Amino acid sequence: MPTILRKKGYRFAFFAADADEPVHVHVSKDAKEAKYWLEPFVRLSKNKGFRPHELTEIERILRSNREEMIEVWNGYFRTRS
Repeated sequence: MPTILRKKGYRFAFFAADADEPVHVHVSKDAKEAKYWLEPFVRLSKNKGFRPHELTEIERILRSNREEMIEVWNGYFRTRS
């Protein structure tokens, strides 16, 4: 699971097997997990355990790092195809 970013205790990553899905990241902290689509805009796909104020913070981090995360995703899967 390539990690894209670690910030404020959150880990932002994707799975190598995710190539068939649209660009997204998995966010984890402690035993909590969420999945966010990054295109065409940041939006929550799944949440397991994060509270609303945490989701707000995660979305803020994603919006401010979205372009770089998309570049990492594209670079990773481009080299594996």
